Amino acid sequence: HKKMNSTMNEEPDALAVVNQLRDLAADPLNRRAIVQDQGCLPGLILFLDHPNPPVVHSALLALRYLAECRANREKMKSELGMMLSLQTVIQKTTTPGETKLLASEVYDILQSSNMSDMDGVNEMNSCRRKAQFFLGSTNKRAKTVVLHIDGLDDSSRRNLCEEALLKIKGVISFTFQMAVQRCVVRIRSDLKAEALATAIASTKVMKAQQVVKSESGEEVLVPFQDTPVEVEQNIDLPDYLPEDESPTKEQDKAVSRVGSHPEGAASWLSTAANFLSRSFYW
Repeated sequence: HKKMNSTMNEEPDALAVVNQLRDLAADPLNRRAIVQDQGCLPGLILFLDHPNPPVVHSALLALRYLAECRANREKMKSELGMMLSLQTVIQKTTTPGETKLLASEVYDILQSSNMSDMDGVNEMNSCRRKAQFFLGSTNKRAKTVVLHIDGLDDSSRRNLCEEALLKIKGVISFTFQMAVQRCVVRIRSDLKAEALATAIASTKVMKAQQVVKSESGEEVLVPFQDTPVEVEQNIDLPDYLPEDESPTKEQDKAVSRVGSHPEGAASWLSTAANFLSRSFYW
């Protein structure tokens, strides 16, 4: 069932594990457990040094989700090798642009963690708050687009949407707010938001509108023009999942099981930790 890779046999495994961690981290209910786990943060830090670019990008997305929970930030920042590995990713000349931007955002959030948490009152609540993904970022090379997606009503649709967005060159990261059918996307400032709408329309089962604030401060939905724009494909990053394998069904089961039973997450995390130690410490 596993697709063999001529250069590194364990590559599909590494990608599968890091993608599974990324999906677990996308659920706010799992974020504390993942950071408290003995093996996961060290494993994600090792993934930042992986030769396969999608593995690095996926590990950063997982870290970005985990850092959304304010109570996790201090531990993440002090984890051995975390800040150094993030700096390495940012400074490496071979790192793709989107990955560099994502790494700097994670770095900045962790770097400023103790300053913004002086009050500490809302620390616990912030994990449960609706994800404010990157909105406070001052990075001029990137912008945030909030999409309302008609048809985004279950995790298999979410996976379709994820696959469509991952193919666009210029998408840095995204997070889903399933309860309100929204996706908050961080993109390079030279990418048109219409490209996102085109990609989502290509799924044939979903349609996106942009959420913007009116002058009175109310949120309004603005439909995109129906003329499709040319979308530059992400050629330098191989697909996150081979076309012929579709593990969405298994993933859904794993993620929904994990969400409702924290011990399910724990047993999965220990499997991931075993994998990590097996592949990195020969």
